[in-house]
Amino acid sequence: MTSLVDQMKKKKVNPQVVTVAVIERNGHVLIAKRKRGKMRAGNWEFPGGTLEEGETYKECLKRELKEELTVTSEIGDLICSNEYRYASDWTVKLMAYKAAIVSGSLNLHDHEDLRWVKPEDLIDYEFPEVDRPIIEWLVSKNGKPSK
Repeated sequence: MTSLVDQMKKKKVNPQVVTVAVIERNGHVLIAKRKRGKMRAGNWEFPGGTLEEGETYKECLKRELKEELTVTSEIGDLICSNEYRYASDWTVKLMAYKAAIVSGSLNLHDHEDLRWVKPEDLIDYEFPEVDRPIIEWLVSKNGKPSK
């Protein structure tokens, strides 16, 4: 039988820190669709994942891109950070970085689809609320008005 202390240890840290990559190529940005059965399934997101104990943000992102997409990456500058409270006991702190694929081929492991999308078209995709500042940054950076 699991004790209350053991249950508390398994509970996710709040805020949950997530790092994501903004990977641009030929005027397009890479987005990924969450698999069915996962929280927020069907939403689009920027590739990345949850920070593990002892990792820096950039180490986390490099590891997540290797695990999720089987690519080696170079992590650049911080674009923006954002916190969004989804519930009273669940807040996501998002750290978004510029990133480049150095080697490897994009493969799906944690997503059901990948797309290269023009920044101004990102507003046509359903993203989690925490990702909104990244989309705003990409749209404004590319000089396109939002819809």
